[in-house]
Amino acid sequence: MGVGREMCTQEAFQAQRSELLGLLVSGSLEGFESVLDWLLSWGVLSWEDYEGLSLLGQPLSRSARHLLDTVWSKGAWGCERLIAAVNEAQADSQVLELPSCWNPHSSHPARDLQSHRPAVIRRLYSRVEGVLEQARQQGFISRYECDEIRLPIFTASQRARRLLDLATVKANGLAAFLLQHVQELPVLLAPPFEDAACKKFTSKLRSTLSAQSRFLSTYDGSENLCLEEIYTENVLEIRTEVGLAGSPQKSPAILGLEDLFSTRGQLNADADTVLVMGEAGSGKSTLLQRLHLLWATGRDFQEFLFVFPFSCRQLQCVAGPLSMQTLLFQHCCWPDLGQQDVFQFLLDHPDRVLLTFDGFDEFRFRFSDQERHCSPTDPTSVQNLLFNLLQGNLLKNACKVLTSRPAAVSSLLRKYVRLELQLKGFSEEGIKVYLRKCHRQPGVAERLIGLLRATSALHGLCHLPVFSWMVSKCHQELLLQGGGSPKTTTDMYLLILQHFLLHACQPDLVAHSVGPCLLKARLATLLHLGRLALWGLGHCCYVFSAGQLQAAHVDAEDIALGFLVRARRVVPGSLAPLEFLHITFQCFFAAFYLVLSTDAPPSLLRQVFSCRRPGSPLVARLLPALCVPGPGHREGSVAALLQEAEPHNLQITAAFVAGLLAQEHQGLLAECQASEKALLRRQACARWCLARSLQRHFHSIPPAVPGEAKSMHAMPGFLWLIRSLYELQEERLAREAVRGLDVGHLKLTFCGVGPVECAALAFVLRHLRRPVALQLDHNSVGDIGVEQLLPCLRVCKALYLRNNNISDRGVCKLVEHALHCEQLQKLALFNNKLTDGCTHAMARLLTCRQNFLSLRLGNNNITAAGAEVLAGGLRANASLQFLGFWGNKVGDKGAQALAEALGDHTNLKWLSLVGNNIGSVGAQALAVMLEKNAVLEELCLEENHLQDEGVCSLTDGLQRNASLKILKLSNNGITDLGAEALLQALERNNTIQEVWLRGNSFSPEEMEKLSHRDARLLL
Repeated sequence: MGVGREMCTQEAFQAQRSELLGLLVSGSLEGFESVLDWLLSWGVLSWEDYEGLSLLGQPLSRSARHLLDTVWSKGAWGCERLIAAVNEAQADSQVLELPSCWNPHSSHPARDLQSHRPAVIRRLYSRVEGVLEQARQQGFISRYECDEIRLPIFTASQRARRLLDLATVKANGLAAFLLQHVQELPVLLAPPFEDAACKKFTSKLRSTLSAQSRFLSTYDGSENLCLEEIYTENVLEIRTEVGLAGSPQKSPAILGLEDLFSTRGQLNADADTVLVMGEAGSGKSTLLQRLHLLWATGRDFQEFLFVFPFSCRQLQCVAGPLSMQTLLFQHCCWPDLGQQDVFQFLLDHPDRVLLTFDGFDEFRFRFSDQERHCSPTDPTSVQNLLFNLLQGNLLKNACKVLTSRPAAVSSLLRKYVRLELQLKGFSEEGIKVYLRKCHRQPGVAERLIGLLRATSALHGLCHLPVFSWMVSKCHQELLLQGGGSPKTTTDMYLLILQHFLLHACQPDLVAHSVGPCLLKARLATLLHLGRLALWGLGHCCYVFSAGQLQAAHVDAEDIALGFLVRARRVVPGSLAPLEFLHITFQCFFAAFYLVLSTDAPPSLLRQVFSCRRPGSPLVARLLPALCVPGPGHREGSVAALLQEAEPHNLQITAAFVAGLLAQEHQGLLAECQASEKALLRRQACARWCLARSLQRHFHSIPPAVPGEAKSMHAMPGFLWLIRSLYELQEERLAREAVRGLDVGHLKLTFCGVGPVECAALAFVLRHLRRPVALQLDHNSVGDIGVEQLLPCLRVCKALYLRNNNISDRGVCKLVEHALHCEQLQKLALFNNKLTDGCTHAMARLLTCRQNFLSLRLGNNNITAAGAEVLAGGLRANASLQFLGFWGNKVGDKGAQALAEALGDHTNLKWLSLVGNNIGSVGAQALAVMLEKNAVLEELCLEENHLQDEGVCSLTDGLQRNASLKILKLSNNGITDLGAEALLQALERNNTIQEVWLRGNSFSPEEMEKLSHRDARLLL
């Protein structure tokens, strides 16, 4: 309740002192400080008064009494202002706007910040972390001062106040900096000051999430690491769609976690859901945990008052109908008071709510929008509740973050996605950072990093955080093995299995228990875990109750091995307390069971590798039906479980089966296999299935269009077939498998190809008999993946690697091998991370390879210095026909160097220098090139700064050129003067077919007039 404004005399003020004191102390410290903000902005309190009232650690009741005494001493006006301040603080949910006379360049910035302090704090509090970082980078505050403001004891609003307080006492320009930036920040609504239930619930949510998120449980659950100390940024990109042919592609935006709700790259601005996709083990759950911690500690995402985290694997354990209110309160966090008031606030302010759903791929129900449910209080099934939340039928305008593996995301779900992001795992630098955080002992991390550099296959695995964890966990075994490091995914999982088995042994038996004997001693345990894992895959179950453990004969000793850990965020009342360390471990143990159990006959492996089942959209149409048993399987049988398993989990399992059956592990498995004949049958079956499946897939490729090379776009399951072949590690089988592949172009764009897939592709494709153009655009190849591709480079006639996060190091390795690969004639590396550092290698490639045809380096970071180096290679090369250099930074100087090198070139047909900041000086050099060059057919110069002067220079060259057919000059600031010069040149040039002039400085009348004068001008 507000306080009456008519009470303004000192005597009346004193008479109501008890009521005022009760109001000031009944809320939180946040509310009291809000009252101080208003009094300070109105000049009721001096700066000295304010400092005395805002001492840290002072009881709120004492501060409130001190405030009442201070204001009473100011007279009747001060008493009246205090009452007004309390009322303003109570109405603090109203939007506070900056005054229209706000001057960001005021000569008294500190005074202006204080005069409008409540509005400034409202704008600052949700973005204080970013403003702090900017201020620190520009030297206005020190790192120590940043850390003081960021202390976890402060809320976001309190951090904003501390920053303003610092600006008041520092005379180094901080106040002016804040004055200029605060106007650009959004205004956010706060909950009503008097709504104690909302505030208390927010506080409870923060403390709950802080406790849940502060520590990162390792996959094996054996230790808890402080998330702050171990968290390492992953590569997070906005998923891009392929643009129109011929248009330069922009590099995908790489985001930080703080940009998760960015407006860039939106697919559907009316949708509420942000989709984060990543392969198993790429760090999706950890990313959400980091998000929760940043919100709970007030460091980011403060635009949300309520954050509700959910696990999809836990939600599917919910039995019976439930309402949205039940979902939020009973299955996440229960308000201690005013449940209905809190829920109503959520409904009234959905934009202040964030819901996160982790692991949608582990939700056994497929997304559907057929059943609409719009009532927040009526119960429905958990899947219908989730689907309607994602669609926005429930809690519309609340933000939702959904994580999933790509295979589980349908085109129907994408209709309701606002922003789609790809989590691509660790960069090469990220791997180093992670290992150094895990191993702070002197020398250990550096030795591991050295081992990874020397073992490219192992290095390639580590771009997924789950593998980096394995390397960290098994660092002693890896460093002792020397040259025997794991090569395949199965090798790595067997190593971690050995690590766990050794640690479960008695110390005096460890020395005698290494190898097959160690495995045989715990075979019963491993088969129990395998049966449980396979049962779970068949029932889309990833958390297991005591009854389910008992049915699989999993006992306490089996659990003690460490592969089953207590499930996180268990649904209240659920009897499913245990889960495997990671979904990939569940697939590994299922594979182990299929290979070694007597209940799984060898013939069942045909079903594993066919992955065929009714309604399967993935591999069913890709692979043949290889003696797959009919639909009448006994319920609970291995065949029935395989038939019901999700295709993406079955693919992972199939790759592990192939890896376990590899020749390298035959001795290991033979020791555990009662029948050697059964093991040999399994190996033969796996070989036959894989080779046969690939051959049939190749034979199903449609014939080539007359006059074009035969092309194949990989289907979703193709890579898993290749992965399985790689896990098997049999050269002869790989050679036989690709014998039937007769294509000129193999396309694997947007296929999630990382370093591991590159190793598998190289292992198989190097046996091709005819050269192929390999297109790997829009993947996660990186420098490590480039290194893995080198063995198949000799069979590539073209290699397309745009949008793959490749740096100079990867390109230099690529060129080093390309020098000896005469078949390779085309290279596309646009939209990567190339700088001038790679141009020496490129120049050498052009110099040494006189049959090289196409080099595309657009949208990188090459400057004039790099262009000058590359020009040296162009002078020595007479074969190049296509040179793409758009979106770099060569400027006039770089354009001059390239033009001089290409003046006498005898084969170049296409040159693109779009968006390179080229002006009139560069245009003069290009004009001279046009005078000399007799073969160039297309010159692309859009989005530069040629203006009329540059165009007039180009026309001199055009008048003497007889080869150019297309000239692109869009977006160059050209006016009617430059167009007139072009028209005069075109009168003397009959070769030119098109001149692009879109986006220049022409009026509609001028455009119409120009188009009538010469139809070759495209406006």
